Amino acid sequence: MSRFVDEVDITVCSGKGGAGAVSFRREKYVPKGGPDGGDGGKGGDVIVSVRRDLRTLYHLKVKGSIRAKSGMPGRDRNRHGADGGDSIVHVPPGTVILDSLTGRTLADLTLGGESYTAVRGGRGGRGNARFATATNQAPRYAQGGEPGSEIVLTLHIKVIADIGLVGLPNAGKSTLLSVITNARPKIAGYPFTTLTPNLGVMQYGDRCEYIIADIPGLIEGASSGQGLGIRFLKHIERTKILLFLLDLFEENYEEHYRTLAGELKSHSNMLLGKPRLVVGTKLDVVDDDRVEAFFSLATEGRKVAISSVMRRGIDELKDAIVHLMEDLGE
Repeated sequence: MSRFVDEVDITVCSGKGGAGAVSFRREKYVPKGGPDGGDGGKGGDVIVSVRRDLRTLYHLKVKGSIRAKSGMPGRDRNRHGADGGDSIVHVPPGTVILDSLTGRTLADLTLGGESYTAVRGGRGGRGNARFATATNQAPRYAQGGEPGSEIVLTLHIKVIADIGLVGLPNAGKSTLLSVITNARPKIAGYPFTTLTPNLGVMQYGDRCEYIIADIPGLIEGASSGQGLGIRFLKHIERTKILLFLLDLFEENYEEHYRTLAGELKSHSNMLLGKPRLVVGTKLDVVDDDRVEAFFSLATEGRKVAISSVMRRGIDELKDAIVHLMEDLGE
């Protein structure tokens, strides 16, 4: 069973502040010494931090909740209680943090080392030494520590890639990714082989390299939750360009193109507006008339016909990708 988890709800609780101390100096020759109760320590924060080697939120699904430590109480001799330790929640690059109750986006963490403080620990209470005045030189009270905070966060990943491969199940996305990048996705001749987004790096000579994401196959109704649904549509929101893959061996590949465009539009007009290349796959098993019909198909974006198995058209496709990225200033 795949352990790829791209969305979790998790409860995070910051630490309570430590209570201030009520204490008085008691020394051999100072029988009635003044107050010396120290302040309590601050409660720990809960911090969400990006770790570049992570790809999934599975470790958080297992935990369910994260709690920071509380501050320690103040002590005599004006000694400050120790602060509670922060709790760090590690997430992959591309993690979006939302308030589960309101749906409001709190942070969008894309870079390694980026962090967001989800809840701050309570302040420690002041010890009785803080309350001494000219008229009350021996206060017998101190502050309690402030309580911590609690919030339920929704964390979800949007894969970070330059180029997204979209197509119906079994359109050849995983095979193409394995040919033009260093990725080794699972490949088989049946729908939904890909159940998680796969990433690979396409190198173009010594000039540049681009990250390409193979998104699980879309079906009609994906934008409303059919099949793998919107769970994976969000993974192409960050991409700069899209490659529409059409299986030329399928009789109704023209309808497949309309389905893809319709599902992207239903999910987000922004997706439909991304620059695209239309890639006809399985060139090795179709005749010339079918290829010619593909190039006559009314679509936006340049068309390229390829055979990943025979490596035909791959160099042309790489050239087209690089030119389109350069046109975008990438």
